[in-house]
Amino acid sequence: MSNRFKPKFSIKKGDSVVVIAGDDKDVKKPRTVLEVFPEDARVLVEGVNIVTKHTKPSAQNTKGGIVKQEAPIHISNVMLWDGKQATKVKRSRDNGKLVRVSKKSGQPVK
Repeated sequence: MSNRFKPKFSIKKGDSVVVIAGDDKDVKKPRTVLEVFPEDARVLVEGVNIVTKHTKPSAQNTKGGIVKQEAPIHISNVMLWDGKQATKVKRSRDNGKLVRVSKKSGQPVK
């Protein structure tokens, strides 16, 4: 993917989000974003989309076995949590810096 048409998303690593669609949908329980994959438009959210992975024994993991871990979900299935509620985000300039601002409350998102 070229940098010219690189997508811009309002969700970053470490943000609090709520899952608004899918099996783990819970609009009242904020969760933490562990990683963002902008080229695939996916995010890795803590405790969401748990999959079981069968691992072979290796030098690091001598036992092997079944491991449960999070898998990425599409970025459209999550919404940013601004501390009180789920909200959309707009960008505005504040002293020359781009700041994410909550559309519902009008407060900057930390």
